[in-house]
Amino acid sequence: MGNDGLAGPGLAKAAPRATLAELARLFLRLGFTAFGGPAAHVALMENEVVQRRRWLSSERFLDLLGAANLIPGPSSTELAMFIGYDQAGWRGLIACGACFILPAGVMVTLLAAAYVRFGAIPSMVGVLYGMKPVVIAVVGQALWNLGPKAVKKSVRLGALALVAGVASFAGVDALWVLLGGGVASVITSRFAKEGNIGRSPTLGFVGAIAASGASAAAPVSLVALFLAFLKIGALVFGSGYVLLAFLRADLVERLHWLTEAQLLDAVAIGQVTPGPVFTTATFIGFVVAARGGPVAGVSGAVLATVGVFLPGFLLVAVTRPVVARVRRSPAAGAFLDGVNVAALALMAVVTGQLVRAALVDFPTVAVALVGIAALVRFKVNPTWLVAGGAALGALASAVR
Repeated sequence: MGNDGLAGPGLAKAAPRATLAELARLFLRLGFTAFGGPAAHVALMENEVVQRRRWLSSERFLDLLGAANLIPGPSSTELAMFIGYDQAGWRGLIACGACFILPAGVMVTLLAAAYVRFGAIPSMVGVLYGMKPVVIAVVGQALWNLGPKAVKKSVRLGALALVAGVASFAGVDALWVLLGGGVASVITSRFAKEGNIGRSPTLGFVGAIAASGASAAAPVSLVALFLAFLKIGALVFGSGYVLLAFLRADLVERLHWLTEAQLLDAVAIGQVTPGPVFTTATFIGFVVAARGGPVAGVSGAVLATVGVFLPGFLLVAVTRPVVARVRRSPAAGAFLDGVNVAALALMAVVTGQLVRAALVDFPTVAVALVGIAALVRFKVNPTWLVAGGAALGALASAVR
């Protein structure tokens, strides 16, 4: 069951197949222990389902990973869903996705409750003071790793990334930047093949992403909260850190539900907990809705979590039979190239804007620089760096 659509010719079937209970136990454990972000999650899943249990062949695993990277949403969580669907059909999809998300969702909700209750206490302020510059370093390292890979295919993609960055800096909505990047890449790839890359498609990209006007502050409601995260979950391509661009554009600038400092706090909590980075949405949902009381906060956390992850469940179920054929399409490949470089441009612009809220003095600048060096040169696990930043911040607060 569930082997149609993704298996390539000549791939051996994996054996033995997993039971639903085995899948649930494995991904529940990974939900509690999978620190380190999407790359670490993928490595852990490969070790468990390919090397140890041999539920999948290496070729099959890579095929499922490619499928997860093709659709919007948190790629490592969607990989868990694809594995579950491959092994146990739609019940496996739901079990693996839910079990991987649930532990982090509960942890982040508890941390959000503590944040709302104790955020103004000096010790908590100190913890967040030390964590924020490390978050900037983590996102910077992701850009360092992903940027060259995304633009190395051609000068054309580098130019599109530059245009996307300028458009984002000018205030264009993140959604239009991503869609514009994808469409422009399809057009310019055709011109490149015809030797006409010097013509106007890149300028057409600027016209295609004309800036949208800023909206007035919107009231907070549970329905609006759910819909905001449903939209984000359905549209975010690329690294989980692209989530930052959408969160800032929608929740900070358009709806004014969060400050930039609160957004950084949310990302920091998402970094220090295991499981999907997208549980940042859980934290934000609680904090935003908790203005109506603790019960409203829990409701907001649940609805934000369901909203941001629901598109992934639906997309895995719907696209699985056809995603292999779509991956082989030159137009689809060009579109995804453009979306990826636009996503990286968004990450770069948003990181630059958030620097002002994180690097407020010499110690925070020093922590960020040390964090970048530790990540790039020594490959330190980001979770340990975030925890170290929190400890330094708490120590600095205690000394003061």
